[in-house]
Amino acid sequence: MTGYPTFRYDGDGYKARIGLIFMASSVVMDAEMSAMSAEGVAVHTTRIRLPKVTVEGIEEMMNAPQLEEAAKLVGSAPIDVLCFGGTSASFLHGTSYDVALTKKLQTWVPGPKVTTASTATLAALKEVKAGKVALATPYVGEIHNRAIRFLEENGHQVVKSAKLDITSDHALAEVPLEKVYDHILSVDHPDATAIFVSCTNFRTVGAIEALEQKLGKPVVSAIQASFWHCLEVTGVNGAKPGYGSLLNKRLASDGAA
Repeated sequence: MTGYPTFRYDGDGYKARIGLIFMASSVVMDAEMSAMSAEGVAVHTTRIRLPKVTVEGIEEMMNAPQLEEAAKLVGSAPIDVLCFGGTSASFLHGTSYDVALTKKLQTWVPGPKVTTASTATLAALKEVKAGKVALATPYVGEIHNRAIRFLEENGHQVVKSAKLDITSDHALAEVPLEKVYDHILSVDHPDATAIFVSCTNFRTVGAIEALEQKLGKPVVSAIQASFWHCLEVTGVNGAKPGYGSLLNKRLASDGAA
């Protein structure tokens, strides 16, 4: 007997601490990752400025010195994995661009594992044994087309896709889940072995289980994939149930680990 009372769980990441680099104007990814986190997994966010959700705006963000500063700031905490939480920002110029970004992050923040939303996406599609895919995004045409190119250069033919042509980061986060659900349903195709939903400021995880039940195939979102890959590379079973088949192997056995 220690004489101490029973303490309530306080959010400590005693199993895994995820360091997340996220856009300053965005609100969805860190919230959804926290929603999927079982006890013992914590998300710690640092932020960078995204001028506009266009190719030019993304390039400005990625070329700014604040990216290195943001990485080093969150990397100064005792994190287990560092995740760059921008899908379009990491696939913007193809696979080699994403690989180069990962190497820069590893140089700036040696120690923790490193992943990006695009790296995690490819790993997640492999995990669910996806071949041909359908694609749903909220992007403008040029960014949407680059998402298609990224998927196809990595062996995932896009058999159907749809976009919402949103350029405001705040507007991305304001799309209601019902519209997200309908948007994802609209891209389903008989030849698609999985559906991928790109963008980390676009609500998805609350609808994934319902979508999989209706469609009978895996639905992978960039946020869900990023969270799963953070658990995967750290070897932690730290997901709550109800957020899609991708996370099944990483579910916390008792809700606490």
